[in-house]
Amino acid sequence: MTTASPSSSAQSAREALAVRLSHLRKDAGLTGKELSARCGWHPAKTTRIQKGDALPSDADIRAWCSACGADDQADDLIATARAVDSLYMEWRRLHRNGMRQIQQDWYDLHAQTRICRVYLSNLPPGFLQTPAFATALMTQITRFQGTPDDVTEAVAARIARSRFLYEGGHRYLILMEESVLRFRTADPEAMRGQLRHLLAVMPLASLSLGIIPFTAQRTVWPLEAFYVHDDTSAVVETLTAEIKVTQPREIADYLKAFTGLASMAVYGDDVRALIAAAIDALE
Repeated sequence: MTTASPSSSAQSAREALAVRLSHLRKDAGLTGKELSARCGWHPAKTTRIQKGDALPSDADIRAWCSACGADDQADDLIATARAVDSLYMEWRRLHRNGMRQIQQDWYDLHAQTRICRVYLSNLPPGFLQTPAFATALMTQITRFQGTPDDVTEAVAARIARSRFLYEGGHRYLILMEESVLRFRTADPEAMRGQLRHLLAVMPLASLSLGIIPFTAQRTVWPLEAFYVHDDTSAVVETLTAEIKVTQPREIADYLKAFTGLASMAVYGDDVRALIAAAIDALE
């Protein structure tokens, strides 16, 4: 079983599943101790599941439904539990077979997204990365996580997302902290290539690029990277996990933060000047 997620979206979904399981037990006329005895586990496990503190496994759900005489509901509850589990995914779990598959999953998500709002405080977004920069970054991630090395294939899958910049129907609103231009995530040559690539894509009609200067008066503090897809879902990237946010009130907070961050950003020629300064600093 997994531990509680730091995402309130994931926790709320977990608690909703717990309520369904509790109702199933009550409808069967069973106490927590009676259900635990039928399932063959300690009553404390039942308590944790019913409080939403622990997510039951597929086997746990089948045992629960069997104990309640509701085997016909097991498949639906398992599907619900898996959906809950997908809201908080550790990178090591996502990358257990390498990074190519998760890059393909991102490709599919972007293919379905009409408007994507992106905020980054550490790195350029994957779909704007050059092969050299992406290779340097993904090599670092693979070494840090100790996951299988499929960097070559993962980079190709990541770069493939850039096609949506050139196809109709997709719009990207990007905000980056000035620090993204300055962090030396790759060697100087790769960094220069990455910064020049940002200059090259700026004229695209599908793209709006804003940079929040070091000197901006903050109305919203620097945040973790997040992507809001069509105002209906958000993906937040932390050091250890990818968190999917689906609750409307949380999405509204990310949109509010994005609006505040956008008001601090500069655009157009001011962005070009900041990028040019960052390139000069590499000389």
